[in-house]
Amino acid sequence: MFRRILALATLLAAGLLGAQVLGAASALEQIATVKKVYVEKFGGGEGADQIRDMVISTIQRTNLFVLTENPERADTLLRGSAEDLVFTENFQSGDGITARVSPSLGTSSGSSRSNGRIAPGISIGDNESVHKQERRHEASASVRLVNHDGDVIWSTIQESQGAKFRSAAADVAERIGRQLAADFAKVREQKVVAATSSAEE
Repeated sequence: MFRRILALATLLAAGLLGAQVLGAASALEQIATVKKVYVEKFGGGEGADQIRDMVISTIQRTNLFVLTENPERADTLLRGSAEDLVFTENFQSGDGITARVSPSLGTSSGSSRSNGRIAPGISIGDNESVHKQERRHEASASVRLVNHDGDVIWSTIQESQGAKFRSAAADVAERIGRQLAADFAKVREQKVVAATSSAEE
């Protein structure tokens, strides 16, 4: 858990570095005007380049705007950081049952003398220790749309441990595409409502 929190904090810090975040209203106005986007090289750890390629493919399928390989032709840049982690977690547990009888000093009766005898101690133990290793795969990404003034007009952070038919990296890219499409649809709906209200007045 700490590993995931640290990774996300690092991605978030990298995502906001050098960019100014606009207010919600101003960002909503600009996000609907995006036409061409250039996806910059992602920062982060291993797997960042592969996640970038997956994000490009996922966004291309949304048909929201044109993706270009020429940054000079783009009106908006997609920047971000990503990480694809494979690690091993160790689990250890133990169960045990132990019974003990301590040595005791006994005294015989019916005699003028006390005969002391020591009973031997008895110990019964049953201990079981289980050590388990589990291989984990986690991916995370922090991406943002930035205009030419350096203002952030949209951002999201996604993480995944993998889906039923997708790897963790592919699932992160898919989630980014879904979130972007959902936010664009919401903005367009708000603009339609606003235009309808103005026409009725």
